[in-house]
Amino acid sequence: MFTLRFDMRAPARGTPPSILYPAALEMAEWSETRGLILLVVSEHHAAEDGFLPSPLPMAAALAARTKSVPIAVSALILPLYNPVRLAEDIGVLDHLSGGRISYTLGIGYRPEEFESLGVDYHRRGELADSHLDILLKALGGERFNDDGRSVLAQPAPEGKVRISYGGGTPQAARRAARFGLGFNAQNNLPEVVQAYYDECTRHGHAPGRVQQPRPGFPTTVFVADDVDRAWQEIGPYLLHDAVSYAHGHHDPHIVSLSKANTIDALRAENGSHRIYTVEQAVEAIARDGVLSLHPLCGGLPPDIAWTYLRRVVDEVLPQVPR
Repeated sequence: MFTLRFDMRAPARGTPPSILYPAALEMAEWSETRGLILLVVSEHHAAEDGFLPSPLPMAAALAARTKSVPIAVSALILPLYNPVRLAEDIGVLDHLSGGRISYTLGIGYRPEEFESLGVDYHRRGELADSHLDILLKALGGERFNDDGRSVLAQPAPEGKVRISYGGGTPQAARRAARFGLGFNAQNNLPEVVQAYYDECTRHGHAPGRVQQPRPGFPTTVFVADDVDRAWQEIGPYLLHDAVSYAHGHHDPHIVSLSKANTIDALRAENGSHRIYTVEQAVEAIARDGVLSLHPLCGGLPPDIAWTYLRRVVDEVLPQVPR
């Protein structure tokens, strides 16, 4: 009935990481038996507000605190990784989690994080291609030769790891198709998805799963008993999240992108960030099938965040037909 997303932003006005990280694990464990259907973590580097730079250790910690809920790493910035080490980490995580972790890979779009990690931003497309080739071979668990070197990544995953490729351009769609992966689009442009299907046909690959965001679908939801008071209480944290995400993005077609620079503007958009009444939340589940919760959004203090999370479980879900 609901998903939990954690990006661990900890701006100066928010809560310190030493409090946010344990709170995220507690929320995941508590929610698993109360309607949680998916945990999501993502990745960025060189972010002033401490955006999660290490999604794989975070996924491991979440897997250790839960038993069966799926965990999505979305997105992992592929050019910033050694692909053999990444295959090893994915193999370990596969066994730790019982195969519950899926991955959406991406090319990255922020030059500053490439600079911080010493990777050439302008080679990221070339690196994505070469890394994907090596990664997919390495995940097979067999020794292979790569440019004269012997490569073996162990432990091999027990089953097929769910890997897709994400992006908002025809180039990203074609890369997903070339490597036989599913595609997660950041927008709903028909030409992007068509590029994926055309490239699948060209390479003789059966198309994988294609996901496109629905226009107007909220990605950060809270449920309040008094919406006006809630915007006063948590609006600054939501605004920080929206503005920080928008900074550096140059693609106006990304569905979850906000143009707001004030709390009032963010509320008026009625887009990516929303605060529902209980009744509106019940309607949203009937319409969308899920509530996308971001409980520690913008460094929101956990004692406040817990109130909103518990309201979903205690007041919204009992009203949803089973």
